Amino acid sequence: MTSYAIRDSTTMIRRNLRHVLRYPVMTVSVIAMPVIFLLLFVYVFGATMGAGIGGGGRGEYANYITPGILLMGVAGSAQGTAISVAMDMKEGIIARFRTMAIFRPAVLTGHVVSSLAQTMVGLTVVVAIALAAGFRPNATPIEWVAAVGLLAMITLALTWLSVAFGLVTRSVETASNLPLPLILLPFLGSGFVPTGSMPGPVRWFAEHQPFTAIMETLRGLLLGTGIGADAVIATGWCAAITVGGYVWSTYLYNRDPIR
Repeated sequence: MTSYAIRDSTTMIRRNLRHVLRYPVMTVSVIAMPVIFLLLFVYVFGATMGAGIGGGGRGEYANYITPGILLMGVAGSAQGTAISVAMDMKEGIIARFRTMAIFRPAVLTGHVVSSLAQTMVGLTVVVAIALAAGFRPNATPIEWVAAVGLLAMITLALTWLSVAFGLVTRSVETASNLPLPLILLPFLGSGFVPTGSMPGPVRWFAEHQPFTAIMETLRGLLLGTGIGADAVIATGWCAAITVGGYVWSTYLYNRDPIR
């Protein structure tokens, strides 16, 4: 049973990775949006915003916003996953897979693992451009590993959620719209300005939404700022979203009738 599951999962992962290679526009979109926002905020608003955050300049602001930019990249990749799953649903290939003698979870695993790999490659490029734009982390190798692990955790969580988005919708257009609020969460958190500068209700939401704890943990790991309880909260959010997305996705995939 184990070899059967591994074989089918590997086949589906290979299928989706080939799609990634054949349609590089999805990978480019993962990179383009966060890079555009990074360059815009650093080179247009950086000097002014940096002066208001610790009295620094453009370089300090580049340090501050990079974790939020990385989360934007993860959220953008989730949108691509939802679109890919919805396209498979619309074209009928998932309905065909359901009728075949294959390990059923392998179909969803293929989408999740290929999206995870695509996102991590995209984030590597974003970090490289951030370094060129003035991002100066002081993390140790162990802290870098922890930061990469946290990014992988939130990517896995949002990927499972986006798989559910792709399965629950009846059109590719709707699937592309459902993850859009995720892209806005860095703005409605500590991604671009400290939450303390926000008015009451907005500040409360910003301080308690999932991305804020993740961004503060990334800042602590990469820049040496305080982490406190944010690491535990971030891990908890990642686990909760992953479990919720996985349960929802598998339910939608196994339900009848087949669309």
